[in-house]
Amino acid sequence: MGHINPINKSWCLEQVCEANYQKLLRLIPLLFSIDQDAIGTALHKSSLFLQVLERNRYTLTIELNHRFAGNPTLEFAPALILRVYRDAKCVEVLRDHSRLAVKQVFKDPGQATAIMDYKWRLNYFLTKWLDYCLRANYQFQQPCETDNSFEPYSNNDHAQNS
Repeated sequence: MGHINPINKSWCLEQVCEANYQKLLRLIPLLFSIDQDAIGTALHKSSLFLQVLERNRYTLTIELNHRFAGNPTLEFAPALILRVYRDAKCVEVLRDHSRLAVKQVFKDPGQATAIMDYKWRLNYFLTKWLDYCLRANYQFQQPCETDNSFEPYSNNDHAQNS
């Protein structure tokens, strides 16, 4: 996939985050009723795991990833930490399995262009991944209980903001 670099990245990022909210709700219609974990399945595809990390009045922070059994280098990849804004109806990627949160990478707010580029790449990837999951027809059933051996992220900063 080629590198997309829109001229008005701020406006485009807002549009992508709003579209991702709609796509995420089409993929996981029961998103806001899931207490802890859920699993999505699709024919001949790896399972898609959702874990609720934090729930507030207007936001929901989740981790979404595939679990590739038998491949330790890709076992939980991609793994995205997402902040779902219920009031603004948008989704923002806080970090992925291979990159730190924005505020951990960019300590200087004067790096606005670099911060915007970083956020753009993360959120544009999410839109493509959600498109893939929707085309694959992943189905999430009623919220389920999973065993505690499912630990895709051992990092303690899940709730870090971007």
